[in-house]
Amino acid sequence: MRNAMVEPVGEPTGLARTVTSDHPIDLACTIAPLRRGTGDPCHQTTADGAHWHASRMSSGPVTYRLTQSGPSSVQGRAWGPGAEEFLDGLDHMLCLDENMDGFVPDHPKIVEAHRRFPGLRMLRTGLVLEALIPAVLEQKVHTISARGSWRKLVRQFGDPAPGPAPEGLRLPPDADTWRRVPSWAFHRANVGPQRAQTIVRVARVASSLERAAGVDPAEAARRLRTIPGIGVWTAAETAQRAFGDADALSVGDFHLAAIVGWTLLGHPIDDDTMVEYLEPLRPHRYRAVRLLEISGQAHKPKFGPRTPLTDHTWH
Repeated sequence: MRNAMVEPVGEPTGLARTVTSDHPIDLACTIAPLRRGTGDPCHQTTADGAHWHASRMSSGPVTYRLTQSGPSSVQGRAWGPGAEEFLDGLDHMLCLDENMDGFVPDHPKIVEAHRRFPGLRMLRTGLVLEALIPAVLEQKVHTISARGSWRKLVRQFGDPAPGPAPEGLRLPPDADTWRRVPSWAFHRANVGPQRAQTIVRVARVASSLERAAGVDPAEAARRLRTIPGIGVWTAAETAQRAFGDADALSVGDFHLAAIVGWTLLGHPIDDDTMVEYLEPLRPHRYRAVRLLEISGQAHKPKFGPRTPLTDHTWH
């Protein structure tokens, strides 16, 4: 892995850095999990193919713009107090140091997906709260509903992104703000009491949670699960984005086991069977699932009506 140093190039251009790897980097596929649906206030992809995101680094807010500058290189530009910290860690975030020598799938669909998308990397933002709170919002509700809640809360309690950001780009609320979000605001955002209480609970221990990004991913996930309201699924969804954990399988997902079963075996399976079937792929089970997703092979037949949306706002 090779990379260039951070270059101060002045406003409005910001700070710049290009990271280059000896292996392909597929930027769009790699950072796709950062975007919480269409209209995510914290993430935009502009007409020129650039990916914009607003985050809160330990050194302060940052707006960053990532572009694919070559088959094996990514250029980052960043603005705000957290710009230098973000760019210093860009190679770390894109997991350019990960070793995939042990990933040797034998199922033809996974083999083909890996051949077609050799540039898929994991994500290691190190930003635990940023990954965790949207995952809590998605607990046991329809994804459409959860992402609507995320949009409402960020637009109401987040802050404008620094620098020359696209219109509407916003920083997610910081931990202090999440702690102070009133119950009625969660209610109006269609977030039930259990999820609202979990968000406030994790915001109260945000500092210790952020330190978890510096330990082994399995230990970090274990620490997350010690918080009431954080289970295996939520910890895995967080680890996939914050810890670069290629093995973070979302056990407990409403659809995943059935999708894996139909895609790889031709019939539905349950969580226990999925875990057993994917065991030979450890420590790359999540990587295998992502490859099936981005290759368009992941599927399950549609039976009956769509899962109904839950609305907590009417009463």
